[in-house]
Amino acid sequence: MQRPQPRPGTRPGGRLALRPLPRSLSGWTIAVFGLCAAALGAVGLLAPGVLLTVMGFDPLPAARRADGDHTPVFLTASSMAAVNMGAYYLLAAATDWKPFFRWTVPFRLLTCTVFTLAVLTDRAPAGFLGVGLWEGLGALVTWAALWYERRAAA
Repeated sequence: MQRPQPRPGTRPGGRLALRPLPRSLSGWTIAVFGLCAAALGAVGLLAPGVLLTVMGFDPLPAARRADGDHTPVFLTASSMAAVNMGAYYLLAAATDWKPFFRWTVPFRLLTCTVFTLAVLTDRAPAGFLGVGLWEGLGALVTWAALWYERRAAA
């Protein structure tokens, strides 16, 4: 009887086969995005005003905030989500988890669309357009890397 083969990205016994560097071109695209997401999330947690400035917003000092302005709460929540998302992307890159890579493409394109529409409808400042374009460009680069790898394997 033939022994069952471990799933890609795992070792016998189900343990993850982590590698310090990505094993594929598509893995590198995911790792770069994950590192950027985690780093910007950390900036948002440690220096929220800096992150707001980078994204095209004018940060307000606490004394100038209106009662009920919960901007710091939402910034903390989204920054922590970015740190977590970065960790997920880095783990996927370290295990070369191609199904995850494929799933990111349409959702990052959706994010690009939503963020771009936020700028076009004056819900966000023009500087925020860069965030949407970063998402869209990253999705296209990941898609291209996956396409190239599939073609090279055929």
